[in-house]
Amino acid sequence: MLGREEYIEQAYFFNALLDRIGGSSPIQELLEQTKFELLSTTKLPMAIDLLLAELKHRGQMHTGMQLLKHYFVPFQAYLVSESEKDRGQFELKTGLQILAAEAEYRAKENMNRQGLFFFQFEAISRNRLNYDRGLIAMSGDPFFTPEWRDWILNVRKQLGLVDLADMIYSRSELFVQRRGQSSESQATPDPVLFGTNEGKIALANRRKDPLFLFAAMQRHLGYPPVPRLEPPDPLPNLIPQLQRRMETFESRLKLIEEEQRGGLDITKFYGKGQIPKPLE
Repeated sequence: MLGREEYIEQAYFFNALLDRIGGSSPIQELLEQTKFELLSTTKLPMAIDLLLAELKHRGQMHTGMQLLKHYFVPFQAYLVSESEKDRGQFELKTGLQILAAEAEYRAKENMNRQGLFFFQFEAISRNRLNYDRGLIAMSGDPFFTPEWRDWILNVRKQLGLVDLADMIYSRSELFVQRRGQSSESQATPDPVLFGTNEGKIALANRRKDPLFLFAAMQRHLGYPPVPRLEPPDPLPNLIPQLQRRMETFESRLKLIEEEQRGGLDITKFYGKGQIPKPLE
């Protein structure tokens, strides 16, 4: 795990890219501009130098993140790789929003493994990313203990066969208590990963859409929600379209008025050299 100041600068970096992307400047120039705004006491400016080198040589940024495994976690590199696919539907703006929100959550003092798991899993589910590669990337996060990594890989194998809520409930303190055991008992073969509240919410959301489970966790336990891009406002594009239609209607009305007065000259619509000869 990095220091808190690293995650604060990461959140600022991803938010700055999100605000400035889509303009006339390419992403290489945006990286160079944002690098000088960051704290020089952190390692992020050096990491951006490597990302710039990968962009200039390979045209991709996720390969640089994969090289910096000691700085960027695999899940961050996975999101960027999905956004850089030519045929993918996952946009870079959405990935930057998720990366910024995740960095902000990592900088908080009350961050825990349960909240990080739900955030990352919801990001995969809501954006319809590949569960297989996404869960492998999640298991490589250094914040997760070996017990968590084994369970995440087990979820990867059983997802689609076993309900996610059941897998969470079976690893909760509520499940242990209902079996007449305490959370510190050694009688259970599997380590407890979730608390009583997570177990109650998971039990209440069995056989339901996982998005309902994530929303309940956010309402009752304060876990961070996954940001979503707002749909584009159609009004700025609607006004020019209406103007063009009004101009078309005005030209048609002028033609109708000229025709009614008997003064319509259709020869002005002919091209050069296309005026027909008069009949003899």
